[in-house]
Amino acid sequence: MVKGSELGHPRRCVALAREALEAGDEPFGSVLVAADGTVLAEDRNRVAAGDRTRHPEFEPARWSAAHLTPEERAAATVYTSGEHCPMCAAAHAWVGLGRIVYIASSEQLESWLAELGVPAAPVRALSVREVAPGAAVEGPVPELVEEVRDLHRRCHSDRR
Repeated sequence: MVKGSELGHPRRCVALAREALEAGDEPFGSVLVAADGTVLAEDRNRVAAGDRTRHPEFEPARWSAAHLTPEERAAATVYTSGEHCPMCAAAHAWVGLGRIVYIASSEQLESWLAELGVPAAPVRALSVREVAPGAAVEGPVPELVEEVRDLHRRCHSDRR
């Protein structure tokens, strides 16, 4: 369960998701945090230019592989506005990152997008636990779910 003292990190993910939406992208954001609470890296979605692999959950895996020891990676936490897709969950597991905290689950997102009439993704939505069974995963974060849902509603309403 996300403690009140760490809620600032998921809130930052919402801000990054909002930034992505304002830049014409899908609203997703992620923050990589060291064991001592230091923010190491953050990113927002960048798929609008055509590279559908530019998910903000994938970037912490790339960054941590280049900059952290295996022990530092294992002790880190990735906070994210939406549960990792299978590609991002695999990257997370392959580089040995630690805990994942997501605001909205893949199941919630899939339901919201279906309600909005958004075509299904080309990759099946699986939970992180299915793709990376050894990962420590927490979510959803109920305090922020409606904010994330609203961002997706705005994103897909604007595109109709």
